[in-house]
Amino acid sequence: MIHKNLKKNLKLTWMVVLLTGVSFFSLAQRILTIEQAMDIAEDNNPGLKTTKLNYERTLYRLEETRARLKPRFSMNLDPISYSQNRSFDNYNSDYYTSKKLSTGGRFQTVLPFLPTDGTLSLTDRFSWNSDETQKKSGTTIAERFQNNLQLQYNQPIFTYNTLKMNIQELEYDRENAEINYALQRLRTEQSITQQFYRVYTAKNNLSIGKEELDNAQRNYEITKSKAESALSAKDELWQAELNLANAQSSVQNREASLENAKDALKQTLGMPLSEDIDISVEIVATPMVVNLEKAIQCGLASRMELRQREISMTLADNQLIKDSDQDKFKGNISLAMGIAGDDPRFVDIYSTPTSSPSVSVSLEVPIFDWGRRKARINASKVAQTIARLNYENEKVTIESDIRSTLRNLDNYRFQISIAEKQVENAERTYKLNEVKYREGDVTSFQMSQFQTQLSNTKSSIVSAKINYKQELLNLKIATLYDFENDKPIVPIKELQNISIK
Repeated sequence: MIHKNLKKNLKLTWMVVLLTGVSFFSLAQRILTIEQAMDIAEDNNPGLKTTKLNYERTLYRLEETRARLKPRFSMNLDPISYSQNRSFDNYNSDYYTSKKLSTGGRFQTVLPFLPTDGTLSLTDRFSWNSDETQKKSGTTIAERFQNNLQLQYNQPIFTYNTLKMNIQELEYDRENAEINYALQRLRTEQSITQQFYRVYTAKNNLSIGKEELDNAQRNYEITKSKAESALSAKDELWQAELNLANAQSSVQNREASLENAKDALKQTLGMPLSEDIDISVEIVATPMVVNLEKAIQCGLASRMELRQREISMTLADNQLIKDSDQDKFKGNISLAMGIAGDDPRFVDIYSTPTSSPSVSVSLEVPIFDWGRRKARINASKVAQTIARLNYENEKVTIESDIRSTLRNLDNYRFQISIAEKQVENAERTYKLNEVKYREGDVTSFQMSQFQTQLSNTKSSIVSAKINYKQELLNLKIATLYDFENDKPIVPIKELQNISIK
């Protein structure tokens, strides 16, 4: 019965292999490297797309604020204004009717002055008015053109430069968004690399499974030949058939695991799950020794998280300035000079001009705020302390991560050397016992154990090399330095191609 089922399974297996081959040649398979995968993720990975859009948002906000430093031109028009009123004249003890018709407008230019947070404005007001008054004595009409040109400068005093601080905070916001994008890209690279290694592990396991199947098939043929010649017991043939069936099942499971790993990679990259892909990655674990002091220096000098903490400290200082400025003594100075004129004839508006200089000083004097300003300042000082503590804690965390990663590297390097010896010994043991199996000194069950031992050692060396490569990637991310190629990495350079569309 087992023999018949085995033949049936073999036929199904060959049919699956044949169909797989046909589909392979009918559909173009896409071979991906880690670099190509990162390019795909740039356009499709949700996390990268979000952080990139957030960076572009900060560029727009910064551009808008910088545009405020340029002169702003505005015009207000009043095309027509008409009113009619019936009033009583106390002096003449009589009612009269007044009609007013006017048109005009205002043109203004405002120029912010960044060094002092002052504002220089030039305003020109022009109008034409017609006043008609109807009394018992008669009707009088007065028409006049009016123009008022004024140059004014306003300067806040006893306060901070709000315009300069706003621009500084937007610069920090842009830099922070840039850092977030770079960090997200590093995290995405780490995730994609892990997915690549999972696919590589699944492919390696499938290769080992196929090797197991070949060995099981060969051992089955040997046992079958012995059983037919009455040189081996029937239970040995049954065990060989079971070993072969287990090997076939293992291959099918590992094929499914490989496809699942590919689907997970495609999902991370944002690719269609129906697309057929394969990976091109080389796992070369070259043992290397990394200097601890150099690694820590690189990490503390270039880690972008530290720069984010520095930005947080500066923003906390700015917030203290803002909170201290509320409910505080401050004022404003206004200086203006202008010229005004009016006349029934447009060309004679400035025939008798009138100058209109003005100077004003306004002060805001708080009297009693029930301790609100003091509480606000104390809260800001606490926020300052928290920002500084976070900065120091981040430095300790970075150094601790680097130390831990280097210890793991040493451990994995040692594990690789052990795994290489284990594979060598397992291969020798299997070949030796394979000869004994042909001679009838080793049972099929024992051969299956030797095969399992060989497969496990081959899997363990791949796992050790992958762990080593992943720790090297973790070290590169922790220090922003590529110790394999002995050069620093600058992830923010990827943003040079991002600009406002």
